[in-house]
Order: sequence, then C-alpha cells, then structure tokens
Amino acid sequence: MDNLLDRYGPCALVTGASSGIGEAYARQLASEGFDLVLVARRKDRLEALVAELREACAIEIDILVIDLGRPDFIEELTKGCQGKDIGLLISNAGSGAKGAFDETPLAKKLALIDLNCRAHLILADEFIPRFKQRGGGGLIITSSIEATIGFPHSATYAASKAFAASLGEGLWGELDGTGVDVLVLEPGATDTETLPDQGMNAEDMSGLMQPAEVASIALEKLGHGPVVVAGGMNRVMVRVLSLLPKGFAIRMVGKGIRDAIEKGRGRA
Repeated sequence: MDNLLDRYGPCALVTGASSGIGEAYARQLASEGFDLVLVARRKDRLEALVAELREACAIEIDILVIDLGRPDFIEELTKGCQGKDIGLLISNAGSGAKGAFDETPLAKKLALIDLNCRAHLILADEFIPRFKQRGGGGLIITSSIEATIGFPHSATYAASKAFAASLGEGLWGELDGTGVDVLVLEPGATDTETLPDQGMNAEDMSGLMQPAEVASIALEKLGHGPVVVAGGMNRVMVRVLSLLPKGFAIRMVGKGIRDAIEKGRGRA
C-alpha cells in the first residue's frame, strides 16, 4: 500500500463507520496514522470503536452521530469538521433493500435513495472544493457490483448504486490531473450485518468477502484508476454479465437474488 498519510493526510472522514466496510476503513486508516472523523448513526458502536483505536494508535478521533439520510445533515457534519484538515473522504454509508419492488414500502425506497445517492452527492459537493483549495485529496465512493446491471428483487438498490458509480466515474474524469483522486469501489457479497437485514444468510453466499479485505483493496487502488471491483470472483462475474445478452443476464441475476432471499427465509 502506498503511503496514504503522505498523500491524503493528516485527517480522514469515514461515513458508515460503525460497522462493516466503514469500520474496516477506520481501523486501517488509524493504523496508517490518520486522525479520524467517524460518522454513523449508532453512538454506542462508534464509542466502542474509538476506545479500541485510541488504545492502539496515537491519533485524534472525533465522532459525529448523524443520519446521512436527513436532508440537512451537511450542516451538522461541516460544523463537526471545523478546524480539521481533511484530505481523505470515504463516502461509504449506505443501506440495502431486497425483495419485490411492489412489496417494499415507498418510504423505504426513498430513504434508500437519500442515503445511497443524495448523501454521496452532497458530500462530494462539500469536500471537492476543499480538496482543490488545499491542493489535493482523495474521495472513495462505495457502490456495488449491482451497479453494472438491473437486479430484479433489488431494483432500487441496484439503481442507487448505479448512480453512485456514475457520479464517481464522472468526478474522476473531471478531477483527473488536479491532485484530487476519486475512486468508485464496487464490492460484491461482503460479510456485514446488512446481509441478514436484507433477509439473506452469509452461509448461502458464494465468494463472500471480509470487510477488511474490501477496504484494503480500495485504499490500495485509490489514485490508480476510476473503479475497482473487489475480488477476482466478482470481476469475473461483472465481465460475464457484460458479455451475455441483456435479458438473459437480468433473469440470471434476478434468480440468484430470489434464491438467496428464499434460503434466508428458510433459515429464519
């Protein structure tokens, strides 16, 4: 891994830091010597993580207990970042929803869009000018391999991740050569608590990756291209889907999602 602290230090902001890939980012950046601003909704989780990191690393850590799905979240977030020289933004917070589109409440679908699309855009709008003014910085946006094609039984989630991917790719192109690096991370199935939240079980997922592995891949790739698909199995899947007839590919991934949901229900 390149010396991230020299390139993007001294401080990193990580959203969705209370669990999963976000927590893994926080741990890895702390070990690199970054001061941290950690954002999530669950104060108890953040406080437990901070206590552990402070004991292991001589760094400064601040926590912001904020719901990034709120329309006015950026005011509280920027206030909490005052005086911090943030050179790295990990825009990772997100939520998922699996199941039939017409059986998912509209409020849940709109909340997913607010967090998975709107929050990335607002954070980029706030921090890209800061990065340009300071002469450099890094932005990682968490998308998904579901961004590559429409996923039946995950239609809203896949669409939201397609937005995130397209936004990040466009920003990468705009900022190329400015000293501001942008990367879209596209993980596949990852062993986080979002799996059971969406009615699926880790034991039923092939190619399941660990959050630490996914975060490490993204941090290593930042500054070396616009997109990284985490994991060889996932890269093969994305490639195959791009070569298959669109209708066949959509039906295939839809069957996979439906089967995973049904297996999860069977285990419940």
